[in-house]
Amino acid sequence: MEYPDDVRYTKEHEWARAENGRVRVGITDYAQDALGDVVYVDLPEVGSAVAATQAFGEVESTKSVSDVFSPIDGTVVERNPLLEDRPELVNEHPYGDGWLVLVDPADPAAVESLWDAAAYRAFVEGDGA
Repeated sequence: MEYPDDVRYTKEHEWARAENGRVRVGITDYAQDALGDVVYVDLPEVGSAVAATQAFGEVESTKSVSDVFSPIDGTVVERNPLLEDRPELVNEHPYGDGWLVLVDPADPAAVESLWDAAAYRAFVEGDGA
């Protein structure tokens, strides 16, 4: 399992990476592994508002369909265009090309209130998942 230090984490297994005043969001390595092979990703349109802890999309795998929850409040400014033709990128590169959306945060400091890698790892490995 990967737990990169440059992202923050939620108990719902999403990650958030602050980038030049915006926040890139995806699902964690743990989440993609639990889901199995991702076959479809349903993401909000650009301009959609997202709210922390609220579902904003779905990831469909060969095993199930799971909601994706926003780690922060904000507005979607970009969807990952690669996922339309290659949803498996969520499995192959969950912290890279498999990202889901880029958000303009209502409060840029909100990312700092999410778990760091050590806290998320303790949650996952401590049976909190």
